[in-house]
Amino acid sequence: MRRTRVLTTVLALAAGLLAGGPPALAAGAPDPATTLAADTYTWKNARIDGGGFVPGIVFNRSEKDLAYARTDIGGAYRWQESTKTWTPLLDSVGWDDWGHTGVVSLASDSADPDRVYAAVGTYTNDWDPTNGAVLRSTDRGASWKKADLPFKLGGNMPGRGMGERLAVDPHDNDVLYLGAPSGHGLWRSTDAGATWSEVTAFPNPGNYAQDPSDTSGYASDNQGITWVTFDESTGSAGSATKTVYVGVADKENAVYRSTDAGATWQRIAGQPTGHLAHKGVLDAENGYLYLAYSDTGGPYDGGKGRLYRYATATGTWTDISPVAEADTYYGFSGLTVDRQNPGTVMATAYSSWWPDTQIFRSTDSGGTWTQAWSYTSYPDRENRYTMDVSSSPWLTWGANPSPPEQTPKLGWMTEALEIDPFDSDRMMYGTGATVYGTQNLTNWDDDTSFTITPMVRGLEETAVNDLISPPSGAPLISALGDIGGFRHTDLTKVPSMMFTQPNFTSTTSLDFAESDPNTVVRAGNLDSGPHIAFSTDNGANWFAGTDPSGVSGGGTVAAAADGSRFVWSPQGAGVHHATGFGTSWSASSGIPAGAVVESDRVDPKTFYGFKSGKFYVSTDGGATFTASSATGLPAGDSVRFKALPGVKGDVWLAGGASDGAYGLWHSTDSGATFTKLSNVDEADTVGFGKAAPGASYQTLFTSAEIGGVRGVFRSTDRGATWTRVNDDAHQWGWTGAAITGDPRVYGRVYVATNGRGVVYGDTSDTGGGTDPEEPEEPDPSGACAVTYRITNQWTDGFQADVQLTNTGSATWNGWSLNWSFANGQKISQLWNGSPTQSGPSVTVRNTDWNGTVAAGSSVAFGFTATRSATNTAPTVFELGGQACAVR
Repeated sequence: MRRTRVLTTVLALAAGLLAGGPPALAAGAPDPATTLAADTYTWKNARIDGGGFVPGIVFNRSEKDLAYARTDIGGAYRWQESTKTWTPLLDSVGWDDWGHTGVVSLASDSADPDRVYAAVGTYTNDWDPTNGAVLRSTDRGASWKKADLPFKLGGNMPGRGMGERLAVDPHDNDVLYLGAPSGHGLWRSTDAGATWSEVTAFPNPGNYAQDPSDTSGYASDNQGITWVTFDESTGSAGSATKTVYVGVADKENAVYRSTDAGATWQRIAGQPTGHLAHKGVLDAENGYLYLAYSDTGGPYDGGKGRLYRYATATGTWTDISPVAEADTYYGFSGLTVDRQNPGTVMATAYSSWWPDTQIFRSTDSGGTWTQAWSYTSYPDRENRYTMDVSSSPWLTWGANPSPPEQTPKLGWMTEALEIDPFDSDRMMYGTGATVYGTQNLTNWDDDTSFTITPMVRGLEETAVNDLISPPSGAPLISALGDIGGFRHTDLTKVPSMMFTQPNFTSTTSLDFAESDPNTVVRAGNLDSGPHIAFSTDNGANWFAGTDPSGVSGGGTVAAAADGSRFVWSPQGAGVHHATGFGTSWSASSGIPAGAVVESDRVDPKTFYGFKSGKFYVSTDGGATFTASSATGLPAGDSVRFKALPGVKGDVWLAGGASDGAYGLWHSTDSGATFTKLSNVDEADTVGFGKAAPGASYQTLFTSAEIGGVRGVFRSTDRGATWTRVNDDAHQWGWTGAAITGDPRVYGRVYVATNGRGVVYGDTSDTGGGTDPEEPEEPDPSGACAVTYRITNQWTDGFQADVQLTNTGSATWNGWSLNWSFANGQKISQLWNGSPTQSGPSVTVRNTDWNGTVAAGSSVAFGFTATRSATNTAPTVFELGGQACAVR
């Protein structure tokens, strides 16, 4: 599960999603030839609640209820006590600084609670093209100023759960320390984080790397200086704290101390060796420095560990480990002291993956310990706690494990653990998937049960790989890293479960059949098992397909327009095709392995592919592909393309790199030729949504650079003009994985982020674009038939599907259907048509892609509407002034 997080995210980036990293913003003023409008959008998350690793939680020591959380790739958050939610603080991070969404450390200033600091940067190797920075805020993270550093930081690197590496001097809050990775040592600021310089007197930059032989530079990086702790008993207001402790990634020399405000430093004598000190937490009242040790840097690994107590006055070291080292199969990391009762200390066995994590508690400064759960008679266990995950039910993973494993788990990767300094009953801890907490922790000491619940609402930390918004059914289905993905029937509510049967560790690709949206396919990664799954009920339930030989990863997958067949380009094997639900796959010819595949949204036998600058087309259901003669397309593989619903052969392609072709291309002949849009500088995604009022062509959305500005853009006129729909406060770092509009709601757009979940925006614009070609009215003499079916109904609303059939002998070139409601029904959303309503009278016109209806053929649209207690179906329909038969 969470063990794959760093691999899936990094491999995705390294494999081309960020080839060379996102390009820098173009310098200078926008191109005067490009008209760039702006719109006011309201942005929210499609609620998942969590979904990623939370390696740090920081409470302010002087102001009640002020707390922060940091994530490895998804930014930082501030706790809102009034709503019990988290507020995101780094959504303003832009495309060129995408690495600054990884937060390696946080510090809240107890002398001035309005000040908060974040050390940001995602990778220390070349996956992240920019150096790290320290962000400083004087308004609790509402706005930031940045101090660039001359080295990189690693919010998503090994060892990221250690810390905190950033600390504010409690007596002179202009002084801060930062522990750097990669051998860069210890750094200090004396002007409240505005400038930084190395503490040259500090003797040891660290030497531990997870895997020194790793040539990528990821696991071989020196994890460096891992935490800084001030002894507040050794100073007074206005002068720098005298005694400072520093943790170093060095198994023989893990802890250093200065007693002269950082002028000189010494290794503390008598300290244990053979382990890394993940945390150093000081109980200044009793004069104890507590240390949590592991044999590795985490957050995934760790096989042995110890807890130690250092008496600051006498220099005495005491092993206070709750279990013998021989009995550990994990390291210790999470560590906290109850500031109301400093003799109470807690720690976590962060790397105990199976059967569960463990939490330990002592009320006598580590003399004796109790634990969150214990065995009665193996494999049965007794828990001191109960867990209520009803607010995030997917945390059970849909599992039914055998004892001693339970679901939901107490957690894993539990490196963040904090008791509220103002409330001994409140504790929060981070896991690989959520933030858990309790409000009645002291029940532990009375041998009565305490309750653990998710405390994560507002903290959205999924990495999004793909998104679809079908014309009926759920408005959003997502493909996510690490937790598979979800079907959202209500964007404001947490879905009950992620995709199961099978549970992919990461879903890499999604598609649905355009004319049968109940048919959905997903491909993904799984350590052992099938890499493809199908649904016949719009993603509500799934069944596994069968892999062709050699498959090692999900790749991309495409469903035929009618759901009759599928084309799959998995990792480890070439492109394959199958009729039916993937029980027997045949190799496709004429297309290289690793190609991105998509389907035409009208012709069920037409599929498309792209690889290394070449566009490929199949007209026989994916059996054979032929390379298009189109030239000038991006040479690399950082490309995404989609075919427009309703129009055969209408394809949009986005992608490229700053050192070659880069932009947005359009084809109207199934990829035989492409035209590059001259008004788009760079583009990385493309998607379609409901046409604007008065327009027939669907709305385009893209994450792009247009007119020298990076952002999320919308066009209602086939790309002739563009409107930026996000703003500088809503950028979310990298948004290059996927984008889609909503076919039922004009202006709504769903944006994939790399760590901030699925964000969606709704427009304040009630207008829209116009098309130069208005659809023609149907021939008044054409015969017609209508089927009107109510498919769902609730207290004050309903959903209906309408099928309009041409029962005449001539083709319609446009249609306009009229009826009246009898009970005050009012249409709220309609798809596959353009509606107007005046009182009870309704008119639905065709879109540009479904106006042509041959004799004997049908066209369909659907809608949702409000209703009163009575919901009588209309019985009279007119097409061009002529009554239609009602079936």
